[in-house]
Amino acid sequence: MRAGLSAGTFPERFLEGIISMSVLNQTTRRQFLNTTAVAGAASLFLPRGQRAFGYESPNERPVFATIGLRNQGWAITSKSFKFADFAALADVDSTVLGDNVEKVKQAQGKAPDSYKDYRKVLDRKDIDAVMIATPDHWHTKVAIEAMLAGKDVYCEKPLTLTIAEGKLIEQVVKQTGRVFQVGTMQRTESAHRFIQAVALIRAGRIGTVKNVTCGIGGFGPSPKIPVAPVPENIDWDFWLGPAPKVEYRALPEMRQGYGGGVPLYSNCHYSFRNWHAYSGGKLTDWGAHHVDIACWALGAGDTGPSKVTPVNYTLPVEYKDGYAVVDDQYDIATEYNIKADMPNGVELLITNEGDNGILFEGDKGRFFVNRGKIVGKPVEELKSNPLPDGALEEVYGGPISANHTANFIEGMKSRKQPISDVWSHNRMLEICHLSNIAIRLGRALNWDPVKREIIGDDQANSFLSREYRRGFEINM
Repeated sequence: MRAGLSAGTFPERFLEGIISMSVLNQTTRRQFLNTTAVAGAASLFLPRGQRAFGYESPNERPVFATIGLRNQGWAITSKSFKFADFAALADVDSTVLGDNVEKVKQAQGKAPDSYKDYRKVLDRKDIDAVMIATPDHWHTKVAIEAMLAGKDVYCEKPLTLTIAEGKLIEQVVKQTGRVFQVGTMQRTESAHRFIQAVALIRAGRIGTVKNVTCGIGGFGPSPKIPVAPVPENIDWDFWLGPAPKVEYRALPEMRQGYGGGVPLYSNCHYSFRNWHAYSGGKLTDWGAHHVDIACWALGAGDTGPSKVTPVNYTLPVEYKDGYAVVDDQYDIATEYNIKADMPNGVELLITNEGDNGILFEGDKGRFFVNRGKIVGKPVEELKSNPLPDGALEEVYGGPISANHTANFIEGMKSRKQPISDVWSHNRMLEICHLSNIAIRLGRALNWDPVKREIIGDDQANSFLSREYRRGFEINM
């Protein structure tokens, strides 16, 4: 089964109809959502006796649940203990679930409830918000169902697997009035280096921006990965979820370091990023971070490129009509230089080469920024010519939050969208998705940023959406 446009997909022409039909068929849900959207923060922080049954949070803090717990799932959960209490966790891997239940218990003094099926989390009326850190191919389904269940959402990046999914999420956010934070934490954290970078651009410290280079690294190829027995702790069918039904594959060698403790080569856990069925490789992994900052600095949060060109690239396996012809090796691009023609004549380059980070170049200077440093003459000149007071706060839209979760909770209280909103995220992520499509088809793509479709290329447009496996459609 291919992830192209077909009768079971969510193409753009059906999105509004799907939502409207759903609302008509769920009058009670609609009334509930309308009520919670209006009530906003007041409903979140009512005395527990006046709230729904369930978890009792001290100091009337919001009650959270995390869905998907390996690596980044634990990372965003552990950052949130200062601001919220966790009533439940969900994961299809029983070992991961059990380990994280114990860690949460040690952190907050009370064990959360645990579930394999995330839908049991969404059924609970005592949970105010969910944090989603599943593999990418699950994000849209879980996020939409969470919003329709009356939950605010913090979802890891990349938000979607396809561009059509992003449009659907936007419509559901608008429909439900839920607060939605995307996990592009560079907008808040990393010692505010990226906020400073945006402020430098806006202050004209490099003049007119001409070029932006996003160095995002690359994944290597894999050997042939054989079919292997599914580990007893993993519900493989549920892990696949909306993705095509395939056999579990793995080699014995184990991954070390970050994301370790799982097979180095597999079609599950950490390695899911290497398969188009579940993710988009580094282009949506690190691209979702650095292209986001680039677009933020360029003021391109509500627009997009006019053209995306794969200058050069390497695919690790043979492709036909945009699809890998084998299913036993990683299929995402391993090397690439991709040019996006941005508004005002700016050229955005996405590359696996060089240092991980962003190079901004203008007609009066240049500088480089990543999570560990911000360097260049315009940065050095800040010693004698600092940015005006409040310049970083102006970029951020107010006082800079303690971390990305804190910004999310502030949004929950105010009922305003946080710093990493779905609209600007989807606009920049469209560049990453288009880059992958251009590589898979081996040609440049002309993009209409108003209609949000590829111009004059029906085959390429078929990659803007995907088919959901029967039984795992979005529950609208």
